[in-house]
Amino acid sequence: MFINTGLKKALLFLTFSFTSYFAAAQFNQSAFENRIRPDSSLINEVHFNFYNLNYVRNYEYTNDFHDGYTLYGTQLQPQIVYYAHPNLAITAGAFIRKDFGRNGVTDAKPLFSLKYHKRNLTLVFGSLEGGIQHKYIEPLYDFERIITTPIEYGTQLLIERKKFSLDAWIAWQKMIYTGEAAKEEIIGGLSTETTIAENNGWKFSFPAQFLAFHQGGQIDVLKEIPISTVFNGAAGLKLHKDISANIKQVYTDNYIAVYKDFSPDKRRAYQGGFGMWLNAGVESKWGSLVASYWKGNNFISIKGMPLYESVSSNLYTNGLKQSGRNIISLRYAYQKELIPHLYLDVRFEPHIDLDHTDKQLQFNHSFFLTYKQDFKLFKVKKAER
Repeated sequence: MFINTGLKKALLFLTFSFTSYFAAAQFNQSAFENRIRPDSSLINEVHFNFYNLNYVRNYEYTNDFHDGYTLYGTQLQPQIVYYAHPNLAITAGAFIRKDFGRNGVTDAKPLFSLKYHKRNLTLVFGSLEGGIQHKYIEPLYDFERIITTPIEYGTQLLIERKKFSLDAWIAWQKMIYTGEAAKEEIIGGLSTETTIAENNGWKFSFPAQFLAFHQGGQIDVLKEIPISTVFNGAAGLKLHKDISANIKQVYTDNYIAVYKDFSPDKRRAYQGGFGMWLNAGVESKWGSLVASYWKGNNFISIKGMPLYESVSSNLYTNGLKQSGRNIISLRYAYQKELIPHLYLDVRFEPHIDLDHTDKQLQFNHSFFLTYKQDFKLFKVKKAER
């Protein structure tokens, strides 16, 4: 697809124009979330929780850092929920993913969790409220993982107050038994936001987040592969202003991101790096528009979008290095609840790599339909003593 130089200049002009007046790191993702919590009004009840995500995500990319491909299919997460106590819910179910155009089921996993909730605190053990629900910025956590790797198993602590939120978690990615030809893998992190000031529709807050990945173990047979420990972090400032019914909100979310390799035997292309993630956006009844600028230097991400990294993982350019990365994008999303429990999300996200302005304007576009609902099945009767 060829885009002429004039259109590129127009995109740059529009992006910087929006940056001058508005400024969000990412779109509203609440329609994709499915948080099940204990409820004192549902004691001894058994419910059926149904979650279905239908997706088309297409990358019209021809660059050296992010492959061009299409994800097209559906996910199901049926779960049985037992509200055992005012502060306790137990869930059991399954995750099923089907990519269209392939035979059979693409992925299937069991789901089980024990959730303790009291006032502002929630403790989760088992399948986590993970993925994009951690609320990381895209250079640290790729939005696409809602499709490819949405399930995490481990332990999670959530604190949700009016002016402070915290999500601290640890997930076991690969467990090994004695003598296996594989390394154990564990990942964890923290995402928090503190409201500094709030008045007359204005909200000023301080977000901070990090991810840490460790690959190692003492009972594998791959002794030639060294221990690996990598860190990603980000901190920033957010300023939001509520406006009206038509123009709901304007806001600016800006972050400094860092990368550090703490491995004893350093084998990666860079041992440390950083990035600047600046955003400008507006939410309205006609959709959300976000202008973003990424300036990276020697940046490597654990789970972030490959487009922002300084080392390529592409099929044909794997390992290619580019210390400095400068990317500007203008993204649009239309989100609407079509009928109760059914949510539409359409996105168009063009970008320009400022280090390769000779290349054409590139973009990805997405179409999501999410259905989620909770059904009461029956109430467990207590045995008489």
